[in-house]
Amino acid sequence: MLISTLRREWLTNPPRELLAGAVATFALIPEVIAFSFAAGVDPQVGLYGSFVIGIVIAFAGGRPAMVSAAAGSVALVAAPLVASHGLSYLFAAGLLAGALQIVFGLLRLGVLMRFVSQSVRTGFVNALAILIFAAQMPHLLGEGWQTYALFAVALALIYGLPRLITAIPSPLIAIVLLTAAASLLQLPVKTVADLGRLPEALPVFAWPTVPLSWETLRIIVGPAVAIAMVGLLESLMTATVVDDLTKSPSSRDRECTGLGLANMASSLFGGIAGCGMIGQTVSNVKYGGRGRLSTLFSCAFLLVLMVALKPWVSQVPVVVLVAIMVMVSVDTFNWSSLRAVVAHPRLSSTVMLATVAVTVASHNLALGVLVGVLLSGVFFTVKVARLMHVVPESDTAAGPLTYRVTGQVFFASADAFTEAFDLNAAGEAGVRVDISQAHFWDVTAVAALDKIVGRYRANGIPVEVVGMNQASATIVERLAVHDTKRPEFSKH
Repeated sequence: MLISTLRREWLTNPPRELLAGAVATFALIPEVIAFSFAAGVDPQVGLYGSFVIGIVIAFAGGRPAMVSAAAGSVALVAAPLVASHGLSYLFAAGLLAGALQIVFGLLRLGVLMRFVSQSVRTGFVNALAILIFAAQMPHLLGEGWQTYALFAVALALIYGLPRLITAIPSPLIAIVLLTAAASLLQLPVKTVADLGRLPEALPVFAWPTVPLSWETLRIIVGPAVAIAMVGLLESLMTATVVDDLTKSPSSRDRECTGLGLANMASSLFGGIAGCGMIGQTVSNVKYGGRGRLSTLFSCAFLLVLMVALKPWVSQVPVVVLVAIMVMVSVDTFNWSSLRAVVAHPRLSSTVMLATVAVTVASHNLALGVLVGVLLSGVFFTVKVARLMHVVPESDTAAGPLTYRVTGQVFFASADAFTEAFDLNAAGEAGVRVDISQAHFWDVTAVAALDKIVGRYRANGIPVEVVGMNQASATIVERLAVHDTKRPEFSKH
């Protein structure tokens, strides 16, 4: 069993895994460097973090083929801490964030992803595709015609070469050919060297140089919680996307603990914390990455490129990497969701569009998903509340007035339940409340039933509650003010 698992996760088509990981590596370079600037740190901090995170997550993560590295969402959260207290406090916050993520996984809280609806997931993916595309625009706007020409040729190679050759991913061929062409023709285009200082050596172990005091904890606890939650959310959402793409399951709890270990290791080796990178992950999966080998190689190759092959990588035109990321954004976007906006229920489409709008407007993936989850919960609650009906009917001319209740009675439908009863309509025979087709869920529902019974009894009107199921009876007997053991209350 163990041997078959290792073979499946590590040794399934190694050449394809290595090539797919290499494509993901080149897709990482511009993003990681850009995110480093967003966090207010040197590019090497982001690159070191991406290398360490990738190495650890390849072994400890719960989703094979997923690429994790320094991410923009984490960078946005980290930036204020770096600006106010410096890099050492960022490393300390990363350590604490990693510890929190490990606790999250050990408590098996990955199950909370079940509360994220498909509409929110689609909105998350679409918003991220838009953000990836938008992040490439600064590299294109205001540049010379040579940049645009190289961009067009790069896209033509990326999309055209697969018709001729599939053994080698087309983005790798495009990088080699266009880097050589730009160097030979001495084209005036930006290269990777223009993005910032690249690493000159391997990362080394170092404990964050911050005081071990309550004041330090007070400073880092807020950013650490934010980094932990944003990282977990983006990683788990990315894992869900890979699950859908590969039609295979992942271990969410293992992914949480693995990410925590990775972020702690990154902070101890001079790197920024990170999480799952959906754009690079989609690129990895598209070109054949299915196991842990592609994840391991993508980040190991990153360090090789940045240190051992630094002179060559420095000459790679940025616009070629931009073309790769544009391809990634196009592949990430769920184009069928555009038709689904009209075909799907209005509330589901509203949730998806709201998730996209909030995420794009705030550049905060966690906030967008949070809004989407909240809207999904509110819309679901409203929908279920509307399914509760109370219908009055008289059995006989001299019999009691019967109110037949159907549906779910809870906090959102309790007021409608109460308002459906008319004291003036009750005759001498009294009232029967038939709840055999209803279920009472919470203290608000019990209070509503209790209020109805109290009103009738206060006016001297006999009232009988019949048809209560066992679950409802248990909560009513525990919470109701009036004595539910009286004969008027029947569970049958």
